[in-house]
Amino acid sequence: MTSEASQASPFIYHPIGILRSPYSRRIDAPHQSTVVEGTETGAFAKASLELSEWLDVKVIQDLEGFDRIWLIFAFHLSEGWKSSVKPPRGGPKRGVLATRSPHRPNSLGLSAVELVSIDNRTLHLRGVDLLDGTPILDIKPYVPYADAFPDSKAGWIDELDAQQGRCFAPGPRKER
Repeated sequence: MTSEASQASPFIYHPIGILRSPYSRRIDAPHQSTVVEGTETGAFAKASLELSEWLDVKVIQDLEGFDRIWLIFAFHLSEGWKSSVKPPRGGPKRGVLATRSPHRPNSLGLSAVELVSIDNRTLHLRGVDLLDGTPILDIKPYVPYADAFPDSKAGWIDELDAQQGRCFAPGPRKER
């Protein structure tokens, strides 16, 4: 497939559910699900995801027992994108694909969240950084031996960690 063909061939996705979270505005949500400093409560946000009616409840069979899941979602409030962006941690502009900016060519996101419980068609979650109303496109179980690479290099982020402290990430922005 040529690059022109791939640009012209749209993919159509149907949300498997809509996430309900306490964050209604981007400014309220943490930049990462595991960083809650600066949020209103300073605690990991609780959220819920009710499966869409068109899905058979069997799709989540055997999901109970996983501590974490990956949510693949659409940045539904993104307003376009640019090839380079300024990360919230500071420093120079970076290539958008070297960041976790919500303003991406395809507006897709990925977040590892805690699966607290499942009640029929509703997944109860904790540690989300997603806005209320976010369309969830897919769920995958978090598998520690395959998904965690703690000794991996993180490019320009490693340089910032050396200056600002390991794993530093800003909390929500302040209103202007």
